[in-house]
Amino acid sequence: MKVNGTQYRTIWVGDDGWRVNVIDQTQLPHNFKINTLETANDAARAISTMMVRGAPLIGATAAYGICLGMREDASNGGLDRVCELLEHTRPTAINLPWAIHEMRRVLRNIEGECRVNTAYTHASNMCAADIETNQAIGRHGFELLVKLSDRKPTGKPINILTHCNAGWLATVDWGTATAPIYMAHNAGLLIHVWVDETRPRNQGAALTAFELSQHGVPHTVIADNAGGHLMQKGEVDLCIVGTDRTTAKGDVANKVGTYLKALAATDNDIPFYVALPSSTIDWSISDGLNEIPIEQRATREVTHITGRNVDGSLATVQLTPDGTNAANYAFDVTPARLISGLITERGVSEASASGLQALFPEYAPTTKARGHKLSS
Repeated sequence: MKVNGTQYRTIWVGDDGWRVNVIDQTQLPHNFKINTLETANDAARAISTMMVRGAPLIGATAAYGICLGMREDASNGGLDRVCELLEHTRPTAINLPWAIHEMRRVLRNIEGECRVNTAYTHASNMCAADIETNQAIGRHGFELLVKLSDRKPTGKPINILTHCNAGWLATVDWGTATAPIYMAHNAGLLIHVWVDETRPRNQGAALTAFELSQHGVPHTVIADNAGGHLMQKGEVDLCIVGTDRTTAKGDVANKVGTYLKALAATDNDIPFYVALPSSTIDWSISDGLNEIPIEQRATREVTHITGRNVDGSLATVQLTPDGTNAANYAFDVTPARLISGLITERGVSEASASGLQALFPEYAPTTKARGHKLSS
């Protein structure tokens, strides 16, 4: 995608061939800043502080974190240590252990300097595969939007509601939930996006709105609780969100508040789709509510907010009274029964075990599960 007319991925290796550059998402939308990761600790810190976020990008950053770790210590002990370091950065997104597992699988039988070179090659290949996957998700979602556009009165846009940021900034490029939107916009379909602000970190207002603005997609930021009202008024045609972990039966964990939007969409007969690469499917679990670990982040994210002053400077202010307790649940689980379909790189499936297995027969129960069940 482009920022101020320049093409960017969210993560890339620098000109020196080993340092890793990332867009600092904690500075958006007001400052576009590129940070350089030089050590495995840098990569772990980037993930845990949400300098980078979004399940696919977390996985890509972990892969490059292992590359940096191998430069520091390419021994088997070094590989074990960097994998353990990265595994504990964020608990909910399944792409994190998936990427670590894939890197460890490739590197475990390689020794010495070859291990470092192989690590960079495989991390690069994983990033290229993420882009191809997101483009495929975009094509399948685009077909849904074309059908919806054909039913709209002439000159009326498709109104899409999304929650959090499942866009270019959450992946290496294109995004998941936004890929169909960008393809539809590029193809000339009339598109308008309702952007949930997504408290407490405001990934919608800060990140989704930023990238939609850069790409020229018409959009409107709304308070998180306004979505149900817009659905009741017939102002929403479709909901598309992303997911950080999907169970083998189609339950999805996404940014907290997603469940409420799914309930409102169901009550108003509005299609509610989840866009996801298969790498976010945890084939080892089936009960999202009881088996997906839900990250609880610092209460300061709820009690404080950062924004830009009229003089252009950034300031963080307190929202709550002194001494008031706060809770910060980062994700919630939307049951499969509330989901109209899962948009994957292989097509659109029903949110069910049979629907997913039809697209991904290699992960049927008779085969060895790929997923990694994490403890909370």
